[in-house]
Amino acid sequence: MKLLHLDSSILGQNSVSRQLTAAVVDAVRQRHAALDVSYRDLASQSIAHLSGEIIGANFTAEADWTDTQRSESALSNALIEEFLAADVLVIGAPMYNFSIPSQLKSWIDRVAAAGRTFKYTENGPQGLAGGKKVVIVSSRGGVYSTEQGQLMDFQEDYLRTVLGFLGISDIEFVRAEAVNMGEDKRATAIHAAKEAITKLAL
Repeated sequence: MKLLHLDSSILGQNSVSRQLTAAVVDAVRQRHAALDVSYRDLASQSIAHLSGEIIGANFTAEADWTDTQRSESALSNALIEEFLAADVLVIGAPMYNFSIPSQLKSWIDRVAAAGRTFKYTENGPQGLAGGKKVVIVSSRGGVYSTEQGQLMDFQEDYLRTVLGFLGISDIEFVRAEAVNMGEDKRATAIHAAKEAITKLAL
């Protein structure tokens, strides 16, 4: 079994999502001794946001590519191959300003590739990356699971939608909320999330 572990928090050792994604990977490893783990730190080894030059490689003969197009196309291909090879994805997705970190968005923009991970058909788009299990660790400074809070949550619905577009439907969220609302609430949230991890269908 191959697992792709992604962290996107910029907080390093202070990150709740990093702590919890590590716990998820450990839980999977305990159940699957021969687990093959690939890891990407999207914060410390950031992926360039798509630009006109990078995307222009799709419309330019390879012989005419710039050095940037050549290196970025190679990176995109590596990211797509790594994504497609994974049976399980563990994604650390802290909420930043009601959505996901831009570092994680850059990764999504690279792996959401027409003809590789989805295609358009006469009946609409079809995902090509199905059959995977995805666990998303969603950490939030406040509380967004309430009716009022959900109006400001552009994180979880987006991730569920974009992964569904790529053909992935087996998605579970591990949520840690109120982590910036005092030490007691932070500790309680982390404890509850770790309890939820033990109950994941992995």
